[in-house]
Amino acid sequence: MALKIGVIHTSFRLPLKESLEKAKEVGGHGVQLWIATGELAPENLTETGKKDLLHLLESNNLEISATCGDIGGFANPQGLEERVERTKRLIDLSVSLNAPIMTTHIGVVPEDWRETEQGKMMLDAVKEVAKYAENHGAFLASETGPESPELMKDFLDAVQSKGIAVNYDPANLVMKGFDYLGGVKVLAPYIVHTHAKDGIRVDGKGQEVALGEGHVDWDAYIAAMKEIGFNGYFTIEREVGPDPVADIKKAADFLKKY
Repeated sequence: MALKIGVIHTSFRLPLKESLEKAKEVGGHGVQLWIATGELAPENLTETGKKDLLHLLESNNLEISATCGDIGGFANPQGLEERVERTKRLIDLSVSLNAPIMTTHIGVVPEDWRETEQGKMMLDAVKEVAKYAENHGAFLASETGPESPELMKDFLDAVQSKGIAVNYDPANLVMKGFDYLGGVKVLAPYIVHTHAKDGIRVDGKGQEVALGEGHVDWDAYIAAMKEIGFNGYFTIEREVGPDPVADIKKAADFLKKY
């Protein structure tokens, strides 16, 4: 079965309408929408705007793979209450767009999170937002990268909510030196979305590179994802490089062979 290919619409670095047209042009089946700020943020997207957006997606034969509501995570006590409430509003918007998966970075989970006030604070905040997502039929999908898959699972298990999930980014794990293949099995119960991105780690430093040119073994990674029964989106993310459109087209063509 062919992969469901998505693209983060902001990766094109084009206006919204053009980015959706490009997503269709490169052969994408869906897009991940950035809703944390800008024209698709809750305070800027009117009911008419939502209808226009959904019509634009339909006219390009695209669906929403997920939304992205990354506003800084829950590890910093300063402004935490506002970020929790803001995240709930972003979940509301996702649900209204029939897009139940919202990815984010919850913040770096400390190794000693069980023994510290910061860890307890972070857990309480994530619990509150995850419960809100669960009650609205949605997922708060934490992106992998800053911590090991084992540490992330330990923390997510403690959240104890069907509303907490994982957006698995193998490149982030590669760039941090973690086991991205073994991590698939570790986090299998939580994975609802994945980023198709590549990276390398040289001399202790990570660097994003074009898809297929990094240290992610895509044959092995896709096989591992299929083995756990994942049938969601592989959503292309390209954060660097002078020609993102060409890079995304190359990435989409690369994924189509699977």
